[in-house]
Amino acid sequence: MTYKTITYSVDAAVATITLNRPEARNGFTTEMADELGAAFTAADRDDDVRAVIFAAAGRDFCVGMDLTAGGSDEDVTDPEWVEWSTRVVRPMTDLNKPVIVAMQGAAIGVGLSMTLAADFRLAATDSRFGFVFARRGLFPEGGSLWFLPRIVSLAKAKEWMITGRVFDADEALAAGLVTSLHATEDLLPAARALAAELTTQVAPVSVAAIRRGLVAMSGDKTPDDVFTLDARLISYAFSSADLREGIMSFLQKRPPHFTGKVATELPHLDDWLS
Repeated sequence: MTYKTITYSVDAAVATITLNRPEARNGFTTEMADELGAAFTAADRDDDVRAVIFAAAGRDFCVGMDLTAGGSDEDVTDPEWVEWSTRVVRPMTDLNKPVIVAMQGAAIGVGLSMTLAADFRLAATDSRFGFVFARRGLFPEGGSLWFLPRIVSLAKAKEWMITGRVFDADEALAAGLVTSLHATEDLLPAARALAAELTTQVAPVSVAAIRRGLVAMSGDKTPDDVFTLDARLISYAFSSADLREGIMSFLQKRPPHFTGKVATELPHLDDWLS
């Protein structure tokens, strides 16, 4: 696929998806939504990809919806219509690979909400954030009403979303919204270092079951469904080459070489999580 608003590359088992409208401060558009959804889907389907970095060119990650880009001719009243942020967040949520976001400058509105399904959010020390929807007469999107309180607590989610105020990187770190802070020049190297660790030190099949299981099971009132999932996953593990490799590499004090792939090793994962 040819991309116009983003770039997509794969190197050393890491797919890097980069917002590429720096002249517009990476303002979010309908075209960008569709391209991001396609890129995350492509990364998921590529067995050579074991981690994804989501980054942005220029001084800002994304300042939100680009209100100068023109309206969409989509029929938003169609019951089958999918809102734009969800086109990014849903494939990111269902991804079988870990996602690392690297944010610098402003991450505002959809520029922040579309990152909430990621596993790690690294930020530059100059970053600023805001769920500004109420100040624009808009509403949160991309499942952020579900994700944000699970990340930072219901009280903090209410404060940020109801006031719509912009807050700095230190506050984001203290609340748990971001994983770590870095000087701007160190941000992408830190994301790549984390990606390298994930692609060489952990089993891809284990990561897929963990990242998706945590989301799928987080809303259950009791752990009963989790107990059932545990039994299925542990039963699989005892017949897997990855478990044998994990034990042997630990005993032999060497880096592991995991070969399992979700599509072939855990073909029923979607059904188990439903």
